[in-house]
Amino acid sequence: MKAEMLQSGAGVKRQSLVAATPAYKTLGREQLISRLAMMAGANHLPAGMAALADYVGASHYLLARYDLIQEQGLDFVVSSNWPFDLVRRLSSDLANQHARSTELEKCLAVLQPNFALLPDDIDLPPGTSRQYCSLMFNVGRSRLSLLFLFDDGIILSQDRLRDVGLLAGYYSSFTRARDQRAERDFELTERELECLFWIAEGKTSDEIAMILGISRNTINNYITSVMRKTATKTRSEAIAYAVRNNLV
Repeated sequence: MKAEMLQSGAGVKRQSLVAATPAYKTLGREQLISRLAMMAGANHLPAGMAALADYVGASHYLLARYDLIQEQGLDFVVSSNWPFDLVRRLSSDLANQHARSTELEKCLAVLQPNFALLPDDIDLPPGTSRQYCSLMFNVGRSRLSLLFLFDDGIILSQDRLRDVGLLAGYYSSFTRARDQRAERDFELTERELECLFWIAEGKTSDEIAMILGISRNTINNYITSVMRKTATKTRSEAIAYAVRNNLV
């Protein structure tokens, strides 16, 4: 009797894995491209990322701006359906990994699937593998990474991962993340934008004053106005805000 129950349980487990596999293989590459084209027109980034996750066989996705990941908090997260506590716990590990990587390693990692293990103290949704996959890609000057969680027993297709790396970059370039954050209720003046551009280039107030031909105090007043309008407290935060909103 016990043996029959074990066999029955094993059969159920095998059926669940087999049933899960065709779910992401029913959508072909051309069908996926057509679906993404329709959703890109509607500026629906989460739906597109979810479609890419389904295509590759993943259960959850997280899209991150790696050029912002050094900032405190979770501002580098563009879109995600990972459990929030998991994202918050993993954020420091992602920042540390990014900081340890050389610029050459970051360049070589573009469009290359990378598998890693989540820390043992992280709680995962039931049935989720502790291994995750990340794909890095560029959209203009922005460096992004798409991270996937997947169920135990699922083997992600390398061919589909390569497709996803290319399509994620294409799709992201046509959509606006988190309502784009660029739909602001304020406008920066031309001088304020100039100052913001130069501080993003690493220039000091004295250097910007020489470039623009105005006094250092005037430059500081412009920069203070920028930080007030963008609700930022430091020049670094203002630069990060400008990058996120395509102001520089």
